[in-house]
Amino acid sequence: MRRLYHMPLSPFCRKVRLVLAEKKIEVELVEERPWEKRMDYLRLNPSGQIPMLRLDGLTLADSSAICEYLDEKYPAPPLLPRNPADRAEARRLAAWFDDKFHHEVTKNLLYERVNKRIAKSGYPDSAAIKAGAKNIKYHIDYIGWLMDQRRWLAGDEMSIADFAAAAQLSALDYINDVDWARSPAMKDWYSKIKSRPAFRTLLADLVPGFPPPAHYADLDF
Repeated sequence: MRRLYHMPLSPFCRKVRLVLAEKKIEVELVEERPWEKRMDYLRLNPSGQIPMLRLDGLTLADSSAICEYLDEKYPAPPLLPRNPADRAEARRLAAWFDDKFHHEVTKNLLYERVNKRIAKSGYPDSAAIKAGAKNIKYHIDYIGWLMDQRRWLAGDEMSIADFAAAAQLSALDYINDVDWARSPAMKDWYSKIKSRPAFRTLLADLVPGFPPPAHYADLDF
């Protein structure tokens, strides 16, 4: 049984989906809404969070733990550099997007605009949305600064850092909350990773009630 419990616009689920697709590991996608607190799901994953992956007879939770397992068990293509310093940089940037970017931007934009409506948990907080719209500018500038110096976010090779960043940005791009004109260097990087075969299933996602902008699935924007 190969199953990934996920939500289509969850950036952490998207990160795992990108890694699975890049390594050509096929899984069944099962949508799970964590706020429903299904007992059958909690028995498998006491945290109640997504993603959760059932693979190789194991039940794996937490996107970082899942991606580390996949990279060690299925090493081709590698998503962590061999050099210790480069590996540390890839992990640092992956954590940046999983933690800092997610907290300062994604929670304030995606979760307020979309998740609250799906979960029927209240109205969007305009102050949070305003903060997210302000914070994303700093992160876009940082990505652009990195890409002015490197081929990929963490160095010369694509790594888990690129997938962590692309997962967050792709979810926000679905709701048209990324100003791609702000940084040509970031746009070029995203276009490059967006064109990879691993991205195809993400670009095919459709969330009822939330149609994506016309450019979302356009590889040339």
